Amino acid sequence: MNQPAPPAPQQYQQFPVMLSTMNDLPGYRVVRVFGEVFGLTVRSRNMFSNIGSGFKAMAGGELKGLSKLLSDSRNESLLRLSQEAVQRGANAVLALRFDCNEIAQTASEIASYGTAVYVVPDNGPQQQPQQQAPPQQQFQAPPQTPHQ
Repeated sequence: MNQPAPPAPQQYQQFPVMLSTMNDLPGYRVVRVFGEVFGLTVRSRNMFSNIGSGFKAMAGGELKGLSKLLSDSRNESLLRLSQEAVQRGANAVLALRFDCNEIAQTASEIASYGTAVYVVPDNGPQQQPQQQAPPQQQFQAPPQTPHQ
């Protein structure tokens, strides 16, 4: 189980660094901390969209236009956070969080923030690979010996 996690396939890597809401990254160890990084965006919708959303809110249901706006804003803030992390020399951001605020009832602010770090695959304690059991035998009970 202490094997490094494989990198995500290229088609799933939307951002130039690994992002994690956890304080660590399983399969990796932190070798350098660069500090806090953030990404920020403020967006507003046009007046007609706000009126349409108001009518939809009265009827109930998802406000798809606002959901798309917030989703796009979230991704933009993550991209900006990732770019700042890369500029500092990081390859991952840990303890990732979001904050969202409304500004003057006309705009939404989305901020993402976390700790920029440089991680390397964690090979765990120095183990001799030839002594590890093959994967299909890894979870079998150890053999009993008469000295136990």
